[in-house]
Amino acid sequence: MSDVKSARPLSPHLTIYRFRPTMAMSIVHRITGGALYVGTILLVWWLVAAASGPDAFATASAFFGSIIGQLILFGYTWALIHHMFGGIRHFAWDMGHAISKETSTKLALATIVASLAVTVLLWLGILIFG
Repeated sequence: MSDVKSARPLSPHLTIYRFRPTMAMSIVHRITGGALYVGTILLVWWLVAAASGPDAFATASAFFGSIIGQLILFGYTWALIHHMFGGIRHFAWDMGHAISKETSTKLALATIVASLAVTVLLWLGILIFG
């Protein structure tokens, strides 16, 4: 072994990177993807309960009608919408659009704002008209 240092570049450490909105949206996109798995299992439970009879459906409906159930449904709705907007953002990048640093940062911020706004508007519509 030689004491000569390797000419290979070192892997950058997290302390070198500046936290950017695009990084945050990448992390949130992965988290919402995982949350959609759990939410889909709950959706399947509700569908199976509906097919199983009135008692099973009443149990599932009672859960989803509770405060905790409503919060879970709200979070699932937001995760679904946010993940959709994130997918659209990635699709635009794949097509070669909005890839400049400034535009991608604006688009990342727009993703979070749009997903929250659409989720709240959807839930307000359900509460008012549903």
